[in-house]
Amino acid sequence: MRLSFHGADRNVTGSCHLLEAAGKKILIDCGMLQGSRELDEENACPFGFDARSIDIVLLTHAHLDHCGRIPLLVKRGFKGEIIATSATVELARLVIADAAHLQDEEMQRRARKAPTPEPLLYSLIDATNAMGHFGRTAEYERPLQIAPGITATFYDAGHILGSASVLLEVQEPGAAQTILFSGDIGNAGRPLLRPPQTPKQAQWIVMETTYGDRLHRDFPDTVKEFIACVAETIQRGGNVVIPTFALERAQELLFFLRDAVERNLLPPQLPVYLDSPMAVSATEIFEHHPESYNANLAEFFRTKHDPFALPGLKMVRSRIDSMAINQINSGAVIMAGSGMVTGGRIRHHLRHNLDNPKSAVMFVGYAAPGTPARRIIDGAKHVRILGEDVAVRASVHTVNGFSAHADQSELLQWHAGIAGRKGTFLVHGEAGVMAEFAKHIQGERVEMPNPHQAFDL
Repeated sequence: MRLSFHGADRNVTGSCHLLEAAGKKILIDCGMLQGSRELDEENACPFGFDARSIDIVLLTHAHLDHCGRIPLLVKRGFKGEIIATSATVELARLVIADAAHLQDEEMQRRARKAPTPEPLLYSLIDATNAMGHFGRTAEYERPLQIAPGITATFYDAGHILGSASVLLEVQEPGAAQTILFSGDIGNAGRPLLRPPQTPKQAQWIVMETTYGDRLHRDFPDTVKEFIACVAETIQRGGNVVIPTFALERAQELLFFLRDAVERNLLPPQLPVYLDSPMAVSATEIFEHHPESYNANLAEFFRTKHDPFALPGLKMVRSRIDSMAINQINSGAVIMAGSGMVTGGRIRHHLRHNLDNPKSAVMFVGYAAPGTPARRIIDGAKHVRILGEDVAVRASVHTVNGFSAHADQSELLQWHAGIAGRKGTFLVHGEAGVMAEFAKHIQGERVEMPNPHQAFDL
């Protein structure tokens, strides 16, 4: 059994792991690289393997840094089957199509400045072709034979709707081995999804370490801070601009805004704009997948009480309606992607609000080094947005407790609950974070692989 890593380096997100076992080549995720530097060229580079040789792709969840290069994989010759949970399949359709659309918009913008812009990574046609490769759907805790001698079991990772950790049981001549791919591990005790499941045993673990060096703050305190920031900004006559991830984070924020309005903590007709076609569609998809709900959310849907509906909520799909939001100078909550401000409609809203000292910009998720979001968080006085130099005069708030990633304590608890470990491969984290997390793992082999590094197991 041979394991190789073809995703991001240690300061960039983007997952892509290749397992060669029982005569098959299985790719776990095929994500787009995002983070510390200009990555267009790196995303277009060779994968480090022949796309035509891959038999199966197992997709842990629908975030762009896990599924974003699947259309490129197909474009370069992949002919096999993609397996994921049903919720991930639905969400991946949105994410992949949105990525192709954003690339097309960016190319058109560049074409206005340069006669021969760089070609697209992939087109909407490529994205559509990729979706044709999704085959069998996985159900949580139900073993699925994906090839002779190889069984995959998906466990609820509690990260976003449909997210999974994937356990592979491999039977080769003279040996049987198990390897667990964590995907991204979520938090327990959140209002929407079930807590992450911990598989009982695995010999080898490929594990994310996004927050492997820190603890999240108490979640009720996080919610209080979020609502207080909104209330204070509205009261002083500004807008609240929230760069947000379309999957999970947007729905969670709507949940708490609705609750605050119902408890009279916010104005009853507070204008809230969810300016993201993908987030709007993702919110609608939630109702289709009760297998991922926790008991709290299930009760909302059972009683026909929409957990995300506010009296002043505007779901914005069209570009014209999005542009109209920029005429609003005060009193609104504006949520749009991308969460790291690397693209999407949020850039327009920041360009119109960042220089307003009455407004607030609130970051509610991870911001990779080098992204516009991280530069603003780190105290930049000016940022470059859509070709313009924009002064940062709005108040900037970072509310870390909303993260959909487990913190160090939860990661260690998840890891410790797995029996039979021989070794753990740490991925999906900054170099210093992984090194710190590695200190807490004793009595087994620990690796922090570099891109394209391979291991015989």
